[in-house]
Amino acid sequence: MQSENNTSAPTTPRLRHRRRSNEAIPDATKANGSHLLVHDRNKYKSFLVRAYSTVWMIAGFVLIVYMGHLYITAMVVVIQIFMARELFNLLRKAHEERDLPGFRMLNWHFFFTAMLFVYGRILSQRLVNTKKMYKYQFSQYAWTHMILIVVFAQSSFTVASIFEGIFWFLLPASLIVINDIAAYIFGFFFGRTPLIKLSPKKTWEGFIGASVATITSAFVLANIMGRFQWLTCPRKDLATGWLHCDPGPLFKPESFPLPGWLPWKEITILPVQWHALCLGLFASIIAPFGGFFASGFKRAFKIKDFGDSIPGHGGITDRMDCQMVMAVFAYIYHQSFIVPQSFRVEMILEQILTALTYEEQKALYMKLGEILQERLFGQS
Repeated sequence: MQSENNTSAPTTPRLRHRRRSNEAIPDATKANGSHLLVHDRNKYKSFLVRAYSTVWMIAGFVLIVYMGHLYITAMVVVIQIFMARELFNLLRKAHEERDLPGFRMLNWHFFFTAMLFVYGRILSQRLVNTKKMYKYQFSQYAWTHMILIVVFAQSSFTVASIFEGIFWFLLPASLIVINDIAAYIFGFFFGRTPLIKLSPKKTWEGFIGASVATITSAFVLANIMGRFQWLTCPRKDLATGWLHCDPGPLFKPESFPLPGWLPWKEITILPVQWHALCLGLFASIIAPFGGFFASGFKRAFKIKDFGDSIPGHGGITDRMDCQMVMAVFAYIYHQSFIVPQSFRVEMILEQILTALTYEEQKALYMKLGEILQERLFGQS
């Protein structure tokens, strides 16, 4: 009987199944492959949702830029708060944080402490130490500091660029938006060849088409934006009024003759447009790698988006991944290649009045008088 029972009910080894991720990883062959996205009816709903959100974002962005420097700075602060919120939520484990009361508040304490420190203030407050779950706690501390570095590094460069002139914030930010929209449109209608495995929806057709559109837009937009003093003048205080200044040689039109067989005799170009080409080249080739890095980051955490703040786009961080890379480059480029060429009389006088003593100012005045007198007699 014992043998019969053993043969009639054989034991089978217990199989262990790995929990499947909730991430919806798109099939590269379906996303790109031999079928165009334009032929997929289901994609049009996503296309319309993204287009609707894009229109609202651009409209709000234009309104804030129109309102001036302080409002743009406030927008940057709000964006970085939402980015930090999405990244904090990405690491949250509710069942473990039940034993750490106030731990989420501690994360935000670090966040706002860093914010006040970056913007010139200091916040001193005792931290509440918890003696439980050291491994989880210290890993969260490490992630908190990394998030603060990522968020505040780009935001500090962005704020610095705003006060150098809205032009140096608005143009790079616009180029990233144009590159993103153009890559989506070109990839949607013409995309066939996958670009990188981390982002299966990215295609070479979208990448190349967006690069051409971005570089062309950079040259054109620089000419348009560079003609408004409100966009080109730096802000030296916290006032909200309109600015008037000498725009400097970069924003003064220069005429170039054209060949006789063209209908136009000459073309007017602002010198800053040549610098805009460099910004456009970076925005179209290097800045997208910020998005590739973010895609790899999301893939490692098995998530589709950082958040759901923007319908059809994901979270704020999903829209700001390339902007972070571009903000750092734009500020460094401005400080390296633009600032030495843009000394203004107002800036020099301000430095003289604030940095020199009365005796030093008097000596400088006498020296300048001697130099001007020598040049006057030399010309005569």
